Amino acid sequence: MSNNQHIRTRFAPSPTGFIHLGNIRSALYPWAFARAKQGTFILRIEDTDLERSSQAAVDVIVEGMKWLGLDHDEGPFFQMQRMERYKEVLRQMLEAGLAYHCYMSTTELDALRERQMAAKQKPRYDGTWRPEPGKTLPPVPAGVQPVVRFRNPIGGSVVWEDKVKGRIEFSNDELDDLVIARPDGTPTYNFCVVVDDIDMRITHVIRGDDHVNNTPRQINIFRALGQEPPVYAHLPTVLNEQGEKMSKRNGAKPVTQYRDEGFLADAVVNYLARLGWSHGDDEIFSREQFLQWFDLDHLGKSAGQYDEAKLRWVNAQHMKMTSDTVLASLVQVQLDKRGITAPVDQRLAGMCGLFKDRCSTTVELADWLAMYFVATSPSDEDRAAHVTDAVKPAIAALADRLAHADWNKAAISQAIKDTIAEHKLKMPQLAVPVRVLVCGRAQTPSIDAVLELFSRDEVVTRLRSA
Repeated sequence: MSNNQHIRTRFAPSPTGFIHLGNIRSALYPWAFARAKQGTFILRIEDTDLERSSQAAVDVIVEGMKWLGLDHDEGPFFQMQRMERYKEVLRQMLEAGLAYHCYMSTTELDALRERQMAAKQKPRYDGTWRPEPGKTLPPVPAGVQPVVRFRNPIGGSVVWEDKVKGRIEFSNDELDDLVIARPDGTPTYNFCVVVDDIDMRITHVIRGDDHVNNTPRQINIFRALGQEPPVYAHLPTVLNEQGEKMSKRNGAKPVTQYRDEGFLADAVVNYLARLGWSHGDDEIFSREQFLQWFDLDHLGKSAGQYDEAKLRWVNAQHMKMTSDTVLASLVQVQLDKRGITAPVDQRLAGMCGLFKDRCSTTVELADWLAMYFVATSPSDEDRAAHVTDAVKPAIAALADRLAHADWNKAAISQAIKDTIAEHKLKMPQLAVPVRVLVCGRAQTPSIDAVLELFSRDEVVTRLRSA
């Protein structure tokens, strides 16, 4: 790669199901590489599987990438809209002798494979219809629509320096002549990918290592078409918590579900980045730092394993780093789902600032802040344990003081101290029952800071409910 080469990367998902974290990591790294190198990031939808592809799946891909901030510069391009281009290249390859028609039926292929397996040979197409100098081809059977096969080189090897796996070599004798168009004329995956990568001038292909076996075939097609292949980086698999490949079948969640569960986009990007790449021992970093540091030289060679507890920890660190105003807008969405109306204002931002250190998601933060907007109901156990007859006179006295105090943290704190002194109590003996009555729980941050964010009337009414 020359230093002045303009980097062009792509994410090319198939819209055959929802996109999960394992999939989206294959978008994160090419996006980050393009951004780090001032390159171009392209979104391409590989939708040739008509039976399984759906618009709903496309929508989830686009929505998930938008939420995570993985913005594309070109696309989305759809392979089904490029059929004429593929057929044009197929015609050129047939005319140039780079491909040929094969009339071997499925039945004949199955019989060939059975014979090869019986002879302990690798099952592969035997080149029956491959034109060679001096070779007589079988007569063309009537009424049979042929497939188109790529004329794979004979002898030698396909070699590339993978940015993750190092040097990889396949013998051409291990690769048979790949079908690049079906009997109905529709092109196949490995062929379409090469035409797309040529037309879109892709310089770096960063994708899952389940594609390693496709790569030598694709490289041979690139070279047959007179093009040098891109740089490849094949990423190890992302495993779920049970050590299986992450998939919908194995319980993976759609990316958008993490948004709904209160995770921050920057935290998910941070966590995903560390599932297969590292920058020294840095665990928590901003998006800006990630893009400053990212390169292909520090991609991991072993599979990354998803750990929800670690993700929640990363998210908690990002919650602490996020401005209270930004959190307020995210918490408002969570409160709105519960039918709670909460304006995004300084008061809501102040609530977020007070409670965010105790939370790992915005859902947990909304759980705390709901008490400010709807009546609370302390549990019978908490009420019996803390709001005793012995402390009720002090609670009533505090309610009277707060009814006339200035409404700020210092004045509230003074009213509590005066009440404690008057009734000869210790701070927890009054503070805990006040928390139970006002907040519906026995544990909160500093009681004066918590009460200040309520309206005076609400606090006094809840205390007088004792």
